[in-house]
Amino acid sequence: MLIEGYGHGPVVAGESLVGRRGFWANHLLAMCGDGTCAEPAVPEWFGGDGADADALAEVLFDPEQWPVFRVLVPDGHPVPGVVVVYRNFADEFEVDYLVGGQGTGAGFSSGSVSGLSWRELIRVADCPEAPADGVQDVSGRFLLLLPLLSGEWSGDLVRERIVAALVAVGAPEYTVGRAAGHLLGHLERRALHDSGWGSPLSGG
Repeated sequence: MLIEGYGHGPVVAGESLVGRRGFWANHLLAMCGDGTCAEPAVPEWFGGDGADADALAEVLFDPEQWPVFRVLVPDGHPVPGVVVVYRNFADEFEVDYLVGGQGTGAGFSSGSVSGLSWRELIRVADCPEAPADGVQDVSGRFLLLLPLLSGEWSGDLVRERIVAALVAVGAPEYTVGRAAGHLLGHLERRALHDSGWGSPLSGG
C-alpha cells in the first residue's frame, strides 16, 4: 500500500478491524475526550466492553503498524473518497483523514480533509458500488467519517442516522440513544467553536 507523504510510515490495511468488538469504542470515544461532559461516554455504549476496547487499542495504536481504513468511491463520483490513517508514533498518535483517489488504486493524496458537510458525508458513505479495496459496509463508512461532520445540519436527521448506524454495527439498543446524543453534542459544540471549518472538497 502506498500513501503519498507516508513513505516511512508502516501503514497496513485495517479494514478487517472494523468488524471487531471494541473498534467503534476506540474510534468514536476519541470524539468525546474534550472533558465537557457531565457523564463520560463508556466503551459499552458502542458494543463490546472495556476489555475489548483495550485489546483492540493495542492493535489500532501500534507504532509498528499504522492501520489504514479506505472509504473509497468509484470513478466519476461527485465527492472524493477519504482514507483514514491511524498515525502512531511512539510518543503520540493522531488520526489523519486524507483525500482518497477515486477508483481502486492503492495510491492516495496526502492532502488532508478537515471537514465534510452533511451532504458530502452521506454521498461518500452511501455511494453505490463502493470499490472492493476499502470498507464496504454503509454503516461502517458513515461512522468512520462521522468525526469529519462540519457546517450546518439537522440535529434530528443526524441523530436518527447515528442511531441506525450504531445499531447496525452492534451497539446495544438500550444505550444507543445516549451514545448518539453524546456524539451529536460533541459535534455541535465543535461546530460552534470552529465555525470557519469548511470542507476542502466543496470549497466551503
